[in-house]
This record gives sequence, structure tokens and C-alpha cells, in this order.
Amino acid sequence: MIIGNQKDVTQAVLAELSRAPNARFREIMSAAVQHLHDFARDAKLTEAEFHQVCGFIAKLGQLSTASHNEVVLAAGSVGLSSLVCLLNNGDNGQTETTANLMGPFWRMDSPATPNGSSIVRSKTAGVPIFVDAWVHDAEGKPVEGAEVDVWHTSAEGFYENQDPEQADMNLRGKLTTDSEGHIAFHSVKPAGYPIPLSGPVGELLRAQGRHNMRPAHIHFMIYKPGFKTQFSQVYSSDDPNLDTDVQFGVTQALVGQYVLHDNEPAPSADIQGPWYSLAHHFRIEAGEAKLPKPPITGKAEGPRPVWSVLERTS
Repeated sequence: MIIGNQKDVTQAVLAELSRAPNARFREIMSAAVQHLHDFARDAKLTEAEFHQVCGFIAKLGQLSTASHNEVVLAAGSVGLSSLVCLLNNGDNGQTETTANLMGPFWRMDSPATPNGSSIVRSKTAGVPIFVDAWVHDAEGKPVEGAEVDVWHTSAEGFYENQDPEQADMNLRGKLTTDSEGHIAFHSVKPAGYPIPLSGPVGELLRAQGRHNMRPAHIHFMIYKPGFKTQFSQVYSSDDPNLDTDVQFGVTQALVGQYVLHDNEPAPSADIQGPWYSLAHHFRIEAGEAKLPKPPITGKAEGPRPVWSVLERTS
């Protein structure tokens, strides 16, 4: 089709897409083109702004490495990750769900960890935490034999893949639910942390006057054939950034009660002083059990990152 005016461009692209043999590809790409073209019209996008957007997108890919995924970070920072999650879980967005963001720090092959044991694999400062979690199906029945990956930051806010001072796979483990759908482990209470600002995501946040903090949380990934694989994060009830999470991930179903015990013996005799407990229930849905491609595959080289924290403007 020879283009006569700006309206013809959209129709020409859609006409070519209509020839695509894969129906779902055709549906997704047609919607994407229509919305992108309408966005350009509604925003009255200038040529200079268009080239700026292209540069932003290119830099997302250029800054994604084996230990850092800027694309996932960007998707979370505009709420797209949360929206897609909530549209695809909880009976396709109709009911509350314990599904949540995968995040940019899930790794495959976490070490097998017996129920009740520790996932601390190198010297790691922090207040101990004892976690109990239960996995149920849609009817509330316990799910036995589900593999549950867990991972979280240190009390200083670093995942092990970011921190050369932590052993490989520190604060990560894979547990299996028992006949009650239960797993248990102990670790150190994670800290909230700032997301990196060195790339285009940092530019985006500065332009909006937003902070770059994530509230403290523990990640869970639940996998069992016959059920849809569920990624989840259980957020710390005492974190000051619950309402303003930079990744828009906090849902009511996933605010966990992290309870401080000051004057009670810890469940493990070798732990003295204050400790936390967390008990949480997950509900998974019937579906296909499959794993996505991990956003990272190894540890970063060099020193720890140096964090910068943005203030949220009023």
C-alpha cells in the first residue's frame, strides 16, 4: 500500500499483520500496533521525542547482563509486571490471588533444602527469622510435593548475586511441601532496598519525582505438575515503603505479618536474642506447570553496588 497520509500508515501495517499465520501473534501485534500508533497521535509525539524513546529502549537491552535485567526493572517501574500478573491469576483477575512478581533476581537450581533447616550459606549478619508457609489448591486442600524456591536479600539489602561477600546461592533454597502442604526454613530478616538508578529506569524515576525503594520481602516460587507455577513475594508488614513500592508489587494478600519476639526462646537452641517469625498461606490454581527463562544466570563480578536513594517529592 502506498501511503497517502498519516492514517494510511496504521492501516497498511495492520493489513500486513493480518497475513500472519499464527492467530495469537496476529491478535497481539495488531493490538500493539493500534495502541502504539494511537499513543503517538494522542501524545503528539515529536521526532526528537521518538528518537529519545528509541534510545531509552535500546539502553534497556544494552544494560541487561547475566546478573542484572534492566528490562524487567523497567516493566515493574511502570506497573506493567503487576498488571500482567493480576490479569492472569486469581481467576483471570476476578478474585484475590497470592501470585505476584517474579522479579529480576530469580535463579534456577537453588540448593535442595530440608524442611526446617537454614538457607544461610555464608556468614550473614541480621536478625534471625523463622518462616512457615502452606500451599493450598483452589478448594483450600493442602498441596503435597510442591517444589518451593525461596530467596531474599540480606539485612543490608543485597541479593547474593549482587554481593561478592556472600556465598553462591546464599539466602536461596528449594523446599518440598509435606502432606499438610507445609514448608519451614530459617534465615535472616531481609531488608528493603533501592533499585539501581544507573540506567534508563533511574532517569524515569527522577523525571517523576519518585523514590526507588522496594519494601522488604521474601520471594517464593511454587511448582507442581497440574498447577500453574506461582511466583510470589511476601512483604514485611513493618516496612515504611509498603504504600509506595517502586515496582507496584504490594497487594493486600501478600502483606505478611513479620512478628518480632523479644523475650521468647527461638525455635532453634543455637539462636539467642530477638528473632522474627512469619507464617503465610498460598493458594495456587490448576493449570500448566512451566518455568520461565530465569532473568539472571550468575553472580556479578567486582565490588558490591553502591546504592543511591531518591527522595520522593511531595
